[in-house]
Amino acid sequence: MTESLDIRRKRLRFRAWHRGTREADLILGPFADRHLAGFDAATLERFEALLEETDADLYAWISGQMPPPERVRGPLWSLLSAFKP
Repeated sequence: MTESLDIRRKRLRFRAWHRGTREADLILGPFADRHLAGFDAATLERFEALLEETDADLYAWISGQMPPPERVRGPLWSLLSAFKP
């Protein structure tokens, strides 16, 4: 089980650093570097779902231009929105 979680973390880290926009790379990449190692399977699943959102939406939510929808709110969102690279 640990090996598969490690592989999943590596895949998610790559996805966080290789988004469609540089802005998203610079927010999500360092966040993944700092936090993925401590995420359990459930939190990895929530992070994976967050990575399915568009870069434009993620940036608008993180920058405060728009409030995030209910589906992304929770402890992971709080951690991301408070993160300072």
